[in-house]
Amino acid sequence: MERFKRVFVIVIDSLGIGEMADAARYGDEGSNTLGHIDASVSHLSLPNLEKLGLGNLCSLNHVKPVAKPLAYYGKLNEASVGKDTMTGHWEMMGLYITKPFQTFTETGFPKELLDELEKRTGHKIVGNKSASGTEIMDELGEHQIATGDMIVYTSADSVLQICAHEETFGLQELYRCCEIARELTLRDEWKVGRVIARPYVGMKKGEFKRTANRHDYALKPFGNTALNVLKDAGLEVISVGKIYDIFDGEGLTEGNKSQSSVHGMEQTIEIAKRDFTGMCFTNLVDFDALWGHRRDAAGYGAELERFDEKLGELLPLLGEDDLLMITADHGNDPTYKGSDHTREKVPLLAYSPSYTDCGEIEEQNTFAVVGVTAVENFGLSKAEGMIGEPILKLL
Repeated sequence: MERFKRVFVIVIDSLGIGEMADAARYGDEGSNTLGHIDASVSHLSLPNLEKLGLGNLCSLNHVKPVAKPLAYYGKLNEASVGKDTMTGHWEMMGLYITKPFQTFTETGFPKELLDELEKRTGHKIVGNKSASGTEIMDELGEHQIATGDMIVYTSADSVLQICAHEETFGLQELYRCCEIARELTLRDEWKVGRVIARPYVGMKKGEFKRTANRHDYALKPFGNTALNVLKDAGLEVISVGKIYDIFDGEGLTEGNKSQSSVHGMEQTIEIAKRDFTGMCFTNLVDFDALWGHRRDAAGYGAELERFDEKLGELLPLLGEDDLLMITADHGNDPTYKGSDHTREKVPLLAYSPSYTDCGEIEEQNTFAVVGVTAVENFGLSKAEGMIGEPILKLL
């Protein structure tokens, strides 16, 4: 028998709370996404996160500890090798990643890969560097429209992104080229986690805008996750935001694309108004994509305030048979060097209106406690190869 009828998992993408013990191996010693945002902004109002116990997790200027937090609170360490989106989410749902996904942040993609991609698609390639999507559109968008070349770029994640004009290049042609890129990047020496189609509109620099017709071509998880266990048991497994792409649809019964993190919270709020049995799994990517990578601490702080406001709308919709877990998938300290993710611990806030005496949870050695706790909640067993031990008994 399940203890909770509905489990909500919300990932504040990149909200690390301090370096892990092995951060120096990743060049991330001293990183602290939340702590450094808090220290660098003059205003940060997060009343709902505060009352759940966020300020009890670490010392902050603007978010205070509370004597009687409404949620259990703790820190999670990443067991897997890496600090990227897929590694964090896959581990959260029970997979242990021992070999990091390929990234080409510093070097761009190898000439051999690009030569093959040009040959197979019939389009020349420009770009081939790590860049912000909006910046590279402004830099190369006019050239792309005039020539029909493809803009290929990457980021701090394990991704190959192809950017082209939705109308002059054609959406279906962009998808065709991405499918070829996905096939090529299944080879071990070029393997990336995702290939992403990035269509845009507008005809000149300063007017370009990405459209909602983005499409991700992700690797499938290499084993069954908590999502598969829940789905196979006949439960609803609903995704919001990037979750569907991260897991390539595996183990999900419904996918909802989000236009922004605020929209993702609005979708989650609407889902909370439904009667269902199972899990809703939400990723809020703007924290990472718009603010962390662009090293904008003030923007990140403002996004946290918008999240907190929406959290205030979600909490009253939860009943005693609901469990909410708020966490993150890695760090991305906007005050840190470079523009990469940072190897950090992440927060866990576990809330249910049924809880009456909350406190600190012992620090955990894997993100996987999130997924296996959902599995145990519904009286199910982990799939073979899944890691992590449930913490339901601690709550």
